[in-house]
Amino acid sequence: MCAWKKILLFSVLAAFLVAFGAGVAPAEEKIGVLEPQTLLSQHPKMPQVKKQIQAVLEKKQQEAREAIAKEKDNGKKAEIYQTKQNEASQEEQKLMAPLLKDMDQAIRNVAKAKGLTIVIDVAQALMGGVDITSDVVAELKRLATN
Repeated sequence: MCAWKKILLFSVLAAFLVAFGAGVAPAEEKIGVLEPQTLLSQHPKMPQVKKQIQAVLEKKQQEAREAIAKEKDNGKKAEIYQTKQNEASQEEQKLMAPLLKDMDQAIRNVAKAKGLTIVIDVAQALMGGVDITSDVVAELKRLATN
């Protein structure tokens, strides 16, 4: 008899949850999409950073050429080349970090202002989403002037 009461209680509880829980829908996600390459290319500081990166690359290439010219061992030549390439990559990351930080802040500002809960790369979106690329570019320009 006790088992029968438990089954009845469980059935009533399940029916209650189905009847009253069905009307509760999860909060709708608002998704924003953007083109990261466009943001980066239109960042106000990008032309200056691009020149700095080019200068670093040229410097590291010259250093590699000079060091390789003095070396006879091909294994060491490859090691020198790889080391200089890694140094150039690290310098590029340091120069790009402030731009990426600016982009992150601009995306967050626009997403908050538009009530977006998720922002993804437009290439990852199969369909839908609000394109906020131009809004984020405008926010980047606004942040750059402050």
